[in-house]
Amino acid sequence: MAAVGSMRSGSPAFGLGHLLTLAILALASDACKEVVLQVPSELPAEKFVGRVNLMDCLKSADIVHLSDPDFQVLEDGSVYTTSSVVLSSGQRSFTIWLFSTDSQEKREISVHLEGPVEVLNKRPHTEKVLSRAKRRWAPIPCSMLENSLGPFPLFLQQIQSDTAQNYTIYYSIRGPGVDKEPLNLFYVERDTGNLYCTGRVDREQYESFELTAFATTPDGYTPEYPLPLLIKIEDENDNYPIFTQKLYSFTVQENSRIGSIVGEVCATDLDEPDTMHTRLRYSILEQSPSPPMLFTMHPSTGVITTTSAQLDRELIDKYQLLIKVQDMDGQYFGLHTTAKCIITIEDVNDNLPTFTRTTYVTSVEENTVNVEILRLTVQDKDLVNSPNWRANYTILKGNENGNFKIVTDPKTNEGILCVIKPLDYEERQQVTLQIGVVNEAPYTREASSKSPMSTATVTVTVTNQDEGPECIPPMQTVRIQENVPVGTRNDGYKAYDPETRSSSGIRYRKLSDPRGWVTVNEDSGSITIFRALDREAETVRNGIYNITVLALDADGRSCTGTLGIILEDVNDNGPFIPKQTVVICKATMSSAEIVAVDLDDPVNGPPFDFSLESSDSEVQRMWRLTRINDTAARLSYQNDPSFGSYAVPIRVTDRLGLSSVTTLNVLVCDCITESDCTLRSGERTGYADVRLGPWAILAILLGIALLFCILFTLVCSVSRASKQQKILPDDLAQQNLIVSNTEAPGDDKVYSTNGLTTQTMGASGQTAFTTMGTGVKSGGQETIEMVKGGQQTLDSRRGAGYHHHTLDPCRGGHVEVDNYRHTYSEWYNFIQPRLGDETIRGHTLIKN
Repeated sequence: MAAVGSMRSGSPAFGLGHLLTLAILALASDACKEVVLQVPSELPAEKFVGRVNLMDCLKSADIVHLSDPDFQVLEDGSVYTTSSVVLSSGQRSFTIWLFSTDSQEKREISVHLEGPVEVLNKRPHTEKVLSRAKRRWAPIPCSMLENSLGPFPLFLQQIQSDTAQNYTIYYSIRGPGVDKEPLNLFYVERDTGNLYCTGRVDREQYESFELTAFATTPDGYTPEYPLPLLIKIEDENDNYPIFTQKLYSFTVQENSRIGSIVGEVCATDLDEPDTMHTRLRYSILEQSPSPPMLFTMHPSTGVITTTSAQLDRELIDKYQLLIKVQDMDGQYFGLHTTAKCIITIEDVNDNLPTFTRTTYVTSVEENTVNVEILRLTVQDKDLVNSPNWRANYTILKGNENGNFKIVTDPKTNEGILCVIKPLDYEERQQVTLQIGVVNEAPYTREASSKSPMSTATVTVTVTNQDEGPECIPPMQTVRIQENVPVGTRNDGYKAYDPETRSSSGIRYRKLSDPRGWVTVNEDSGSITIFRALDREAETVRNGIYNITVLALDADGRSCTGTLGIILEDVNDNGPFIPKQTVVICKATMSSAEIVAVDLDDPVNGPPFDFSLESSDSEVQRMWRLTRINDTAARLSYQNDPSFGSYAVPIRVTDRLGLSSVTTLNVLVCDCITESDCTLRSGERTGYADVRLGPWAILAILLGIALLFCILFTLVCSVSRASKQQKILPDDLAQQNLIVSNTEAPGDDKVYSTNGLTTQTMGASGQTAFTTMGTGVKSGGQETIEMVKGGQQTLDSRRGAGYHHHTLDPCRGGHVEVDNYRHTYSEWYNFIQPRLGDETIRGHTLIKN
């Protein structure tokens, strides 16, 4: 990029009047700022001097002019020498004028170049004093060029306080580069305030230094605030731009349009951003293969695009570019590097597969299947083994019967023509096929006049083969009436010789005959009835009985066919009722539906006639038949029959008068549905095999539970009564214990629970207490009785009508009545030898 001064205000471009105008503008312009640049005493041509910020002064400036023709300024504010400059006095100054034609604003920047301090010290003392008088404790920012060659220490600037006129001032600095890393890079003279740099500085490592200056008196008094000093390191173009890759690889489709993006390259520069040092420009140095150039590169973005639509992979499949990136916006003195870029041309299907021949001739023997008969080859310039190269073959014409198929050999890309269905020489001796070929990928130039499909013609000659007999059609039929006499002959299966179209010389054998009904004549294939034919047999399906026949020629070649014997029906089966048990739930229905069937053809079957077949008047009186349709009738009862089983004979007659009698077993049942009908014994059904329903079982269980509740209540009440009542009276003297032994039971019997006390009232109203189950002995009946009645003896109580209770262990606890009575002493004397003391105490001895 050219310098701003030369572009906008160079002397050759402007006349004298315009220069005068600029001079007037310069006189009328406002001072913007001053910039001090530390430079060597000698500057070569095109040497970078420093940078000033033009935007801070006037953003809209469109005219920039320098007062010194030995210098030029670029758009980013970089100042360069246009010729060799020597700072003989140690200083040099020039002015940069900025002017905006839109806003009519004017600004100026004063630039001061200062050489090494040794040169400055050679200036007159008065000039030095005047220069010092201008300085204050707020000096302008200072800068130094990176990688400066010195000499070192390099003078940067002088700091001075106004209080030095009245006091002795000592100057000092602190901060990075002084007492912090990097140490001892800067120092200041204590008495003069001169600031020096002791060595080279790399801007990429340190962009600037922020120091703090102090002014103190010898006794430690500080007349000034600490002064911040900013030392900015001016960038030098010392870093080459570097591509992010040494070798770039991109792909682009062939025949791409002009301007198609191929890829983008990128480079980096470590110099100061947003300066000319990092303003990069990309370019293509060379292309291999040689021109015409097919690619271009955007100078700012590095995007590579196509400049031609003639990229053809089939001609050149790869290009190599040598690319360059240069800083300083591509100016000749900028630093640059190069890299390589490989561009691969990607294949598209722009070439059709074409047959190497347009006509082919081949042959195949008839009746041959799954054989390869021909290979067809094609040419394709596209990328091998890609979808653009692989071929798909199609039979366009001539394969209407599906005898052929064509597939692609994945290795050779050839079309393999095969026979998948046998050909018949007797039908066709030659077949002509038209075959087309396309690629797997769609063709990209269909809009052109070129046809998208190549075709070839294949002529297939069918050769004759000495064949065996043909069983055509494989299923043949004959009609025979069932029940024809045994020995009846009829036509059979016929096979043919495909060469002569005749049946002569063919022998026949029977392979299968499920019922053995027929025999097959070996010479003619005719059949003879060997057993009676029955159309209603299980092996007959839809009225057809099938046998399998083998046909052989003289050479032993054979074929197999099926002879279907269509049995014409004869009315030899009477209709009958298949369901012979009928259930009538009397609670919900009064009739049942019966259905009859006939094994004969429908012409010999329905409509049926139903009638009761019985001479018993009781059957006629109880049952009645009503016709529902051609095959069904309704059987209903009359006169409210009782539950049970009834035999009802019914005659069913077909339309031709053939009939049969079926005796139905009719169950009249107490049920809701037929499945609920159970066989019961007794008066309801008359069957011994009884099945209880769920409701009956539930009722029985509830009854048993109720019975247990009553028995439990009775036991509890008797137990409470026996606990409250005294079993024996207190008066032992008036108690009698009577033993009664009898051989046979009396007339009166009382049933009692074992262990319970039973009370029996005699004729006189007196009560006898008897304890059951305690005095029973094996070998006889023995009853222990306690009678309340005073001094009554056996004789005095005999015949008084008192009932005595005895327990018969063999009869389940029956209590007998006896008239024998004994006094207590008699009873005691009687049983004393028989019972132990403990038994008497446990059962009969009562103590107060």
